[in-house]
Amino acid sequence: MINDLIGYSDFMGLAASYSYAIGLLLFGEGLGRLFHVPPNLTRKIIHVGAGMWVFGVLLLFNRWEMGIVPFASFIGVNYLLYRYRVIRAMDTDDSSPGTVYFAISVTLLFALLWRPSGPRDDVAIAVAGVMAMTWGDALAALIGRRFGQHKYQVGSSIRSWEGSLAMFLASTTSIFLVLILLPGSSLSPLAVAYEVNQAALAAVVSGALATLAEGVSPHGTDNLSVPLVTAGVVWIVINNL
Repeated sequence: MINDLIGYSDFMGLAASYSYAIGLLLFGEGLGRLFHVPPNLTRKIIHVGAGMWVFGVLLLFNRWEMGIVPFASFIGVNYLLYRYRVIRAMDTDDSSPGTVYFAISVTLLFALLWRPSGPRDDVAIAVAGVMAMTWGDALAALIGRRFGQHKYQVGSSIRSWEGSLAMFLASTTSIFLVLILLPGSSLSPLAVAYEVNQAALAAVVSGALATLAEGVSPHGTDNLSVPLVTAGVVWIVINNL
């Protein structure tokens, strides 16, 4: 039986992950169709909701090999949604395959760093990278679109200094909170806890470089560059203090 092959907890985790994803997409679509919420906003709501599910994965899965399956499978699913514009809530005028890149980056980070059975679990670093993209990118886009008066351009990408400031503050805050609260918790009991000064320095440096990566990355590719740059910088800082 499938439960015996993958374990009851992993089976439930897969069921919950796909149910959550379908519910999130339907919620975003409902906001657009019933309440006329613009796609630029519904796309970011789905973006934040998808990023926050990493905590659900940590809670429900016992093995990292199974826990990355939902992320990995959505590489293909997100490409199809982008290619055929199936979900209006994710279809903006400047749509890019960013959701595909996001799924790739989350899959890579969790495959490399998440070890719930030990001997060392660095999933907090992976989650820090995901949160920098989840909250930093979402708030950068929303604040930049609403309040961005001072523009700058790198290649074909146009950003605002207001949006980049929101990116730095949101990503730095979320990285710091993850590094302080996640290690040693029930979601990551085997991770080594970080000192406050370690977490603060890692958050500021990685938040700054994540903001730089977001600012210079071609359209949509920041979903790949920001999580990977953030996690890489956090790992370097944490392991060299």
